[in-house]
Amino acid sequence: MSSKAKPSFSKALFSGVLLDELVFPYPKMDEEEKENLKLIQETFKKFADDHIDSYKIDEEGRIPDEVMDGLKELGFMGLSVPEEYGGFGLSNTGYVKMLEFIGGINPSVAIVLGGHQSIGYKGLLLYGTEKQKKKYLPKLASGEMIAAYCLTEPGAGSDAAGIKTKAVLDEKRGVYVLNGSKLWITNGGIADFFTVFAKEMVPGKDGKPEEKISAFIVTRDMGVQSGKEENKLGLKGSSTTELFFDNVEVPVENLLGERGKGFKVAMNILNAGRLGLAGGSLGALKYIMTPALEHIRQRRQFNKTLSEFEMIKEKVAQMTIDIFATESMIYLASDFMDRGDVDYSLESAMCKIRATEVAWNGINECLQMVGGLGFMKEYPYQLYMRDGRVNMIFEGTNEILRMFIALAGVHERAQYLKKLGAALKGPIKGFGVLTDYASQWLKGRVVTERIRDVHPALANAKANFETWAKNTHFSAERFIMHYGKNIIYKEMRQERLANAVIDLFGMIATISRVDTLIKEKGEENCKYEIMLCNAFADQAWRRVRRNLLMMDSNLDKEMNQISDYLVQQGRYPFATEAL
Repeated sequence: MSSKAKPSFSKALFSGVLLDELVFPYPKMDEEEKENLKLIQETFKKFADDHIDSYKIDEEGRIPDEVMDGLKELGFMGLSVPEEYGGFGLSNTGYVKMLEFIGGINPSVAIVLGGHQSIGYKGLLLYGTEKQKKKYLPKLASGEMIAAYCLTEPGAGSDAAGIKTKAVLDEKRGVYVLNGSKLWITNGGIADFFTVFAKEMVPGKDGKPEEKISAFIVTRDMGVQSGKEENKLGLKGSSTTELFFDNVEVPVENLLGERGKGFKVAMNILNAGRLGLAGGSLGALKYIMTPALEHIRQRRQFNKTLSEFEMIKEKVAQMTIDIFATESMIYLASDFMDRGDVDYSLESAMCKIRATEVAWNGINECLQMVGGLGFMKEYPYQLYMRDGRVNMIFEGTNEILRMFIALAGVHERAQYLKKLGAALKGPIKGFGVLTDYASQWLKGRVVTERIRDVHPALANAKANFETWAKNTHFSAERFIMHYGKNIIYKEMRQERLANAVIDLFGMIATISRVDTLIKEKGEENCKYEIMLCNAFADQAWRRVRRNLLMMDSNLDKEMNQISDYLVQQGRYPFATEAL
């Protein structure tokens, strides 16, 4: 087995193997880091109370200089930078928790800090040489330099492999010459440090030159130019611009990672960054729930408070169930990342999908619960709704990530069956890297479809997880065998398969969290956690069942025909004249 190969809980799930040792017991933060994180959050809260005016930021479309200066002085630009380079040195879990906290206070500030740290200089942390780290990390940690991640282009969004920016190596002068542009770059107008992806000609396997993507560290003083600030629906305080590279000369020592391996660098940065985005999204929903709950406690209609109406109760309960399950997923996945010996690529995509959609739906429900005032600008609901909408687009649209989950999952199974592996690899690489994973992890495993024993209070949740994990494996295998390489065109089925696995990961994460909690605190002290776990599991297995049934029996043909007809017509063509 390759030394690079890492086990993946969700990829094994597609193959009918339950690697429960990866998810039990539920992880706990180091006590010292937990205390440090609490102090950092208290410092941020005090600073925010005194200096961050969310309405002013939204109205003026910028974060004031004094706020940015304060964030820098207090060290918030270096949350994940190791201490030896001047940062706080938070673990990935600690960093995600911090972004969740900041996302609740102000999403624009969270996205500036996240764009800087989650993806802007993440490549330097993951792939930088010691010389590169010593040169740049102290400046990035102090905020002397702000970072940005530069992948998207006018003609290449989700199809990241289609970028056109070019890098030409001038060996005599020891520089790469970059030409091209990047689009919708977070921090684009304020950054001095750019992680840039460009295509260059590199030696191929047969000695012939091949065009491959490489990653580069580029700084503003090399000649990078920013376009105008975009006028956005939300996150108005953040800087979003186009970037232009016109014969920008980059020293060869600023190559990030290996030549021609930039696509893997780009995708692994996003794998990590998606967890921060998930945390920030969930933090926004948690924050906005507080005034909404206060409103329904106080507001009276028909001689009772809004909180006494069952349809309002249902909204509150559902949001709580969704948040509990989603944060269980996020912090299990962030522990995978901290461990370093687990492939978390699918789980990070799942967390991003679930958190951004739970947040969007939850903020919408909070606005609905407060009625007309939720539509008014003096209340925060419309602001958080506008700020949260783009999260389902950021860092890989949720549609593309569902395709990635499904195709990467069945690719592993196809490899194990010695069928279709090569045919599937190309399409997946177009929007997500296939991280190292070996079928040897599955060899010798008895496919029992069972996980270890959990507390009796969670017995039904456990049984339903096991049943539908087995059924999902069988559905994935039928999908492979029935459609062969044509599965890459069956996107509606891919979506259903991805949704099933997302729900299964949510189930196991929640079961693990509550089982571990019961062992620590006792059943009598975990009444509501048990209730939340069982409620989520009951909802989730029913969704899984529905998605798997629709793998075979569905309206996909009709949906395709209707869509094709409407696109051809270019409008809604059905009149309502009397018959």
